[in-house]
Parts: sequence; structure tokens; C-alpha cells
Amino acid sequence: MTAEQVEPQGEPAAKVRGDAGPGAVTERPTGIRWMVFGLSCGTSWFLYLHRYSFALIKPQLKDEFGLTETQLGGLDAAFSTAYSLAQVPTGVLCDVMGAHLFLGIIIIAWSLALGLHAWAGGPRGITTARVLFGLTQAGCYPTLSKVSQMWFPRPVRTSLQGWIASFFGRMGGASSNLLLASVLIGILAFDWRTAINVFVVAGVLWGIVFLVLYRNSARQHYLANEAEARLIEQADIALTGGVAPAHVTFRQLIARTTPRSLLNLLALLVQQFTSTFADAIYVAWIPFFLKEEHGLTYGEMGFYSALPLVGGAIGGTCGGMLNDLLIRFTGNRRWSRSAVGFVGKAAAAGLVMAALAIYDQPFAFCWILFFVKFFSDWSQPTVWGTVTDIGGAAPATAFGLNNMVGGAGGLVSPVVFGAVAQHSVDWKPVFLLVAGAYLISSLSWLLVDCTIPLNQPLTPESETGED
Repeated sequence: MTAEQVEPQGEPAAKVRGDAGPGAVTERPTGIRWMVFGLSCGTSWFLYLHRYSFALIKPQLKDEFGLTETQLGGLDAAFSTAYSLAQVPTGVLCDVMGAHLFLGIIIIAWSLALGLHAWAGGPRGITTARVLFGLTQAGCYPTLSKVSQMWFPRPVRTSLQGWIASFFGRMGGASSNLLLASVLIGILAFDWRTAINVFVVAGVLWGIVFLVLYRNSARQHYLANEAEARLIEQADIALTGGVAPAHVTFRQLIARTTPRSLLNLLALLVQQFTSTFADAIYVAWIPFFLKEEHGLTYGEMGFYSALPLVGGAIGGTCGGMLNDLLIRFTGNRRWSRSAVGFVGKAAAAGLVMAALAIYDQPFAFCWILFFVKFFSDWSQPTVWGTVTDIGGAAPATAFGLNNMVGGAGGLVSPVVFGAVAQHSVDWKPVFLLVAGAYLISSLSWLLVDCTIPLNQPLTPESETGED
């Protein structure tokens, strides 16, 4: 069943804005949700376009400031610490103030924070830039999770989240490698600071576009009609047998949480920590590894390091569609989500081990990493769907908590990877750590049940905090 087929029974699919009376005409839903889909995809693309740029300038920072691999890993840790700690506060802030102003402002803010990397005069200034960059990027995906809940009907939500988070997010990272390293620095011979400033200007302009075109729901959008608002709302009501999630206060959020839901959340968080721990290798170290270990030029490094990210983009898109197909085919949301997550991470672990057999062939090695990232990222839309299912009335808060724990994995792993690489003969021990993290992540999926909400239905006792 598609979203367009879900209609309220016994009444027209939509009416014109205003009161329905004699002579009222029906109308087709507008397509503003697809414009919102485009805005979400573009925002995810810019998020990773900007985030992956730091890995590409690491060789320049090493030469210019005399930094070691451990110190460069510390700069990654500065970003990850700020990013992780800001997840829950930004998720709560988004749930309170809405996505429109919040997301538009932080897009502009993180673009300017990226510029601080180029404007800084030394390691201390770059550390400050990394912290500000982490703080301002932290709220993006929690907010996009809320956008998907408010604008996309549940029957197609996971597939669309696959396009947003996986395809356009990973393609943003791949585009960063190609545009910054291969084109701006490799072909056009820009210095790294000028290339970063090009990205800054583009990000600020995108933030302005988002502020002009986005609104928090179809009912609030100046271009959407009543029919589109009803289409989105009725799809969720038909599937849940209830009403769309209502606003929840922070006190109710705590009162409605049970030990069972906390254990379920813990399994999801273990999955997220280990997955992010492994995936941080692509954000922080693959370009540096290719240049330092194999002596590639900037043009070669940009292309080779983009391959895994393209694999992740394709895998995430396929995984999102596979998840929705399994749910429709089996009728079992819980095991459909867990199966996609388990198989993807287990396959990624096995392929990393296989890649080590051709470690000395960087092009072939990166092609294996293409498939590693394909299978790793095909569970990303499933994570989004699971968090949205569990989050209920507070999806951005739940997503923020999940991303905070993931950020902790991203905080630890760059430092660990850098230290292990610095004190090892080669990078093989680093990739063994990546494979182990993927394996733990896959096993965690067997314990995750997306049908257990973080917050139980509100009762008079829970509302007052009584047992």
C-alpha cells in the first residue's frame, strides 16, 4: 500500500482550505512533501560534504603545523566530544522549538564554523573550530528525524530516510573527497583554505534557502493544501490505530519510561556505538591512510577514498527499500528491522577481513571497502526507522540520545585508530578493530525490538509521576 492509497474512510480524501459546505470542491494533495524531501536530502548532503572535508586537509595540517597522527586524532576527538554531548540538548531543543528555525540556523552556523578551520592560525584555533563545528552539526540528524515523522507517511518513511541519511549523506562525503581534493585542490590548484571557503559560502546559501522554503508541517506550510496534510496524518493513524503523536513534556518523558524499554534502548545504543566506532575510519582516516601508507596524490586519494562512501550511499538506499518491503511482505516490523541490521553489519565485518588479503593494492582494497560500506550502511535507514518507532512523541530527543552514544564511538575511535597506526608497522591492526566493532554491532541487532516504545501510553498515574 502506498501513502497515496491510505485515505480516511467514509469521507473525501481532501477538501479545499476553509470550511466544507455546500458546493465545496475536492482537490488533489499538493506535492510539498516532495520539496521537503529535497530540502532534507540537500541538508544531509551538505552535512557530510562539510564534515568529511577535515580528513582531506589532515596531510596539509601535518606538514604545516608538524602534527602527529595522535594529535590529528585528538582534533577528531574534539569534534566528536562536542557533537556527542550536544545531541540530547539539541534534540530536546528541536522538539520544543520546531525544525524550521532551528535547522536553518544551525546550517548557517556549522558552515561558518567550517570556515574557522581555514581562518585559524594554529592548532589551538583549529581545536576551537572543531568544537564549534561539532556543536553546530549535532542537531542536524535529530531534526531531520523529526522532519521525516512530520512530513512523510509511515508506509514509505524508512525508504525515504534511506535516501536522505544514506544516499545523500554518503554522497555528500564522496562529493567532499571529489570536489575538495580532486577538483579544487588537485585540478584547480586552490590552496586548502580557499577550497574550504568555497564550501562555506555554499553552505550559508543553502541555509537561507531552507529557511525560506521549509515549514514545520503541511498544515503550517504556505504552499500545502488540506488534502496533503490529511494524506500524511491519515497514513499514520491507519497504521497505528490511534492519532498522530502529541507533544510530550520532559516530565512525562521520564515518567513513561519502563525498565523493559530502557533495556531495549540499551541494545540499540550498543549497536550505534560500535557501528559509529567502525565507520569513523571513513570520516577520519581513509584519505590520510591512502596518502601516507600508499603515497597517492591528492587527485588519486580523493577518488579512491570516495569509493566506500558511494558504496554506502547505494547500500543505504537499497537497505531502506528492503526494510519497507520486508515489513510489507512479512507483516513483522520487529524482525524485518533486526534482520536487515544483523545481516548488513555481519557482512561488513567479513568483508573487512577479506580486504586485508589485498592490503598492498590500494585501488582493489578500496573497492572491497565499497562493499563493506554498502552492507554497513544499508542498516542506517533501519536505525532511523527504529529510533522513530521507539521515540513516539519525542523522536528528536530519542534520536539525539542515540546519536550521542554514537558520537561517543566517534570520539574514541579516531584517537584509538591514530595511536594504533602510529605505533604499528602498518594499518592492519586498525582494520582488525573495525571488523570487530562491526561484528558486535551485528549481534546487538538481535536484541533490538522496534515495537517497544521508549514511552508507554500516558495514564493519569504516569502523568503525575505516581506508581
